[in-house]
Amino acid sequence: MAGGKLSARQKMINLMYLVFIAMLAMQMGKKVLSAFGRMNETFEETVTSTTQANENAIKQLQALAQEQPEKYTPILNAASALHQKSTEFNNYLASLKDEMLAKSEDKKNYEAMSSSNYVDEMFFKDGKETAKGKEFVNKVTSYREDVLKLLDPKKDADLIKKVKKWFDTSPDKHGKKGKREEPWLASRFEGFPLISSVSNISKMQTDVAATEKTYMDSSISGQRKSDVSMTNYDAMVVFDKNAYYPGEKLSGKIILGKNDPTIKAKEVIINGNKVKEDQIKAGQVILSGSAGNVGEHELKGKFIFLEDGKPVEIPIVGGKYSVIPKPNEAIISADKMNVVYRGVANPLSISVPGVPDNKVKPSAPGLKQISAGKYVMNPPKAREVVIRVTAKLPNGQTVTSSKKFRVKDIPSPTGTIRGQDGYQKMSKSSLVKSTVGAVLKDFVFDLDLYVSEFKVKVPGKPTITCSGKKMSSQATRAINKAKRGDAIIIFDIKAKLKGNSSYRLKKTSQVTVEITS
Repeated sequence: MAGGKLSARQKMINLMYLVFIAMLAMQMGKKVLSAFGRMNETFEETVTSTTQANENAIKQLQALAQEQPEKYTPILNAASALHQKSTEFNNYLASLKDEMLAKSEDKKNYEAMSSSNYVDEMFFKDGKETAKGKEFVNKVTSYREDVLKLLDPKKDADLIKKVKKWFDTSPDKHGKKGKREEPWLASRFEGFPLISSVSNISKMQTDVAATEKTYMDSSISGQRKSDVSMTNYDAMVVFDKNAYYPGEKLSGKIILGKNDPTIKAKEVIINGNKVKEDQIKAGQVILSGSAGNVGEHELKGKFIFLEDGKPVEIPIVGGKYSVIPKPNEAIISADKMNVVYRGVANPLSISVPGVPDNKVKPSAPGLKQISAGKYVMNPPKAREVVIRVTAKLPNGQTVTSSKKFRVKDIPSPTGTIRGQDGYQKMSKSSLVKSTVGAVLKDFVFDLDLYVSEFKVKVPGKPTITCSGKKMSSQATRAINKAKRGDAIIIFDIKAKLKGNSSYRLKKTSQVTVEITS
């Protein structure tokens, strides 16, 4: 067929080949358009069924939130927010398809939807995106970002990847090295047959529906998986009774009980009485009331929950307990260990179990009551102090008890310069402006100290005494004459307790400062 002059017969054969190829191309083009149409129908059927499933999931969550609001209301709120965003975007896409197909007389004649003119005019003009095209891209981008804000980076990691991929509007890259970029909208909609563009929109609708369904399924199944997880169970010891005599056989059992703070009973009845609403908390009931007289007692009743709109009763078992006689020995404890410190108001709690505070009478040198059961002690000079307690029991009997405490002095203060102790480095200009202080490091009480006097020793200069906590003018002059590397010692720091200046503290440690400049 190439080279030389062709005969009339050969020309006719060539023409027949061209006509055949053209007819074949036309036939293949129609088949491709029909394939796009059938694909679009499949997409639309998927959107319809998935959207209905999502509506059913929302209704299911609404019912669960009514039965167990603490557990399912947060899930319902998040799912509803996603459902609203998805519905709005899906409706926009549906209106866009309707607009594309507005001039098509037969919406099922896919072979007639070969032209790209309508979509090209809708989205593009003079090589640029129209306002309609920009709106479409912005809608896709906004939906993607809105959904990503609603998803949890940990729980929804897989869905986040899919959303970023499905609704990615970044430019497409072409060529072997991917250096040639084409805008997302042009790459997918410019120059394509109408039915191809319609199918593209339908595919995006399936992605919207799939996003919502994946989130719904994950949220509901995730919560149910959490409900049955063994991490939600506690091992609880249940004795046959709650009081035993010495040498008596211990009996009971260890059971697994579910711990779910999101479950709240609709109603609780104990010993025939309805429990008040404010005593029914998440996952538990707060017991409050008299224990009763000495002897064996039992709590009986039931929890009432709503499940599928119907009441479900759970009986209360194992509610036996014992009320035992009150002890007759005083309990005395020092809030700051078993030592009291001289020069400090030491807090003490003194009580006798089962005896009102007004029937408890403690006595000791320096002991003073500040409120019911609460006392402070300013111990004497002795090395020990004994607190004696007399209590009158409900039966009229009087019991006594006592406890001995050691009396210790406040430990030696630690000298500081600019709030730092030990060996410090600073410039002369900083040192002369610094404040000398004293602290009680690691002491059980937070006591405030103040410095009334201290001494400064500069190498080659006589010792200088300063009043208060700041350097005197004489000390400042001496420090300014010091050389770099000189060690200036601040010692004989006179520290006193604020509010108790008469108490003589032990010797305060010195501070050494090396001059840097």
